[in-house]
Amino acid sequence: MRLVSRSVIAVAASLSLLAGGAVVAQAALTQNPAEVQAGAYALDSDHGKITWSVDHLGFSTYKGQFVNVDADLTLDPANPAAATLTATIPLTDVDSNSEGLDAHLQTADFFDTANHPVATYVSRSVTVDPSNASRATVKGDLTLRGVTRPVTMTVRFNQAGPSMGEVYRAGFDGEATIKRSDFGIDYGLPVLGDEVDLHIEGEFIRQ
Repeated sequence: MRLVSRSVIAVAASLSLLAGGAVVAQAALTQNPAEVQAGAYALDSDHGKITWSVDHLGFSTYKGQFVNVDADLTLDPANPAAATLTATIPLTDVDSNSEGLDAHLQTADFFDTANHPVATYVSRSVTVDPSNASRATVKGDLTLRGVTRPVTMTVRFNQAGPSMGEVYRAGFDGEATIKRSDFGIDYGLPVLGDEVDLHIEGEFIRQ
């Protein structure tokens, strides 16, 4: 679907240029990281979330999401290693599609949100894949339940450019795996999975 949509955009942009340049915004979309506008970006929380998945007793892989994530990003395509990312994840805004589990996750068995209502992530380094400039490795520190541990994300740049309302945004996906026991969350081990896979989706708006 994405390839079809981008093909349609490219055709529309070409026709626009021939007709006098009516579809300027669409023509400015880019999948080339070197063409992204430098500057400060803030996450569009309506289009940014963290999906987690964990083994459930060996019967299934259970999934849920954190929403209302707050994140700030700085980008400089001339110096991608200088990029920075900070994120705040409200642990009370978790959606597991189970009201009972959502409530249990707030307790001391898991997040202990009475004492630690948010988790934070602060990047320390960004390394671009030398064979694919759209991919990078981000190393940083995750603080959860008052415990800070290094966490590495693999990040993919999707696209940047004007969107609806001419708002300039840049889109990324990311993947990381953590062990919840590293952060003092050992409820249900070893029956419930220790490793938690994280999928991060984010559309960042240039400020």
